[in-house]
Amino acid sequence: MAAKRPHEKGPKRNAGGPRGLGKPPSRRDTVDSIAGLRIIGGRFRGRKLLYSGDRRTRPMKDRLREAIFNLIGPAVRGSHAIDLFAGTGALGLEAVSRGADRATLIEQHHPTAALIRQNAASLEIADRVEVVPGNAFIWFRRGLAPRDRRWTVFCSPPYDFFVERADEMAALIAGLIESSPAGSVIVVESDARFDGRTLPETERWDEREYSPAVVRMFWKP
Repeated sequence: MAAKRPHEKGPKRNAGGPRGLGKPPSRRDTVDSIAGLRIIGGRFRGRKLLYSGDRRTRPMKDRLREAIFNLIGPAVRGSHAIDLFAGTGALGLEAVSRGADRATLIEQHHPTAALIRQNAASLEIADRVEVVPGNAFIWFRRGLAPRDRRWTVFCSPPYDFFVERADEMAALIAGLIESSPAGSVIVVESDARFDGRTLPETERWDEREYSPAVVRMFWKP
């Protein structure tokens, strides 16, 4: 059965609405310092996470991560969390903290993937967390996504991917919708340059703006 979508007051945009382009951010709404990277909710609330400071991984700020988990609500509980562009792994590890049964995190930068493993070990959840040091597009095309239970998917790539690799992103999101088990939720984070009207089943996406980020969520019936 699909998880019930929670009601939340906050910035909401219509899925087909216009967007200002403006100057794009280099990545995403990021933490300001190494000290700011931590689990913000659930069983491991307050636990610090190792972070190399590598600019390629720059994790989102606590306020944006918290907003996302508030929006998907109880959908994460009992699911298999999939973080396709994991970076520090904060989203996937946060999902386990908040009740996901398992998590798979795909991170192409091998030293960063090793840090995710260290964080999972520190939280004593290494047996529930798979870290894949590889390309998320290739991983998904090979049909390696888990089939054990419904998914909570975090698709939060570098914002430039929605421009420079638009066809690959479109195919990835369409594939997630088609392949995900009933009751899954798919979370896509972009900036304002991405036109949500290009998404499959446009009317089913719930869209929220947390400038410079735009977060869209799809619940599969």
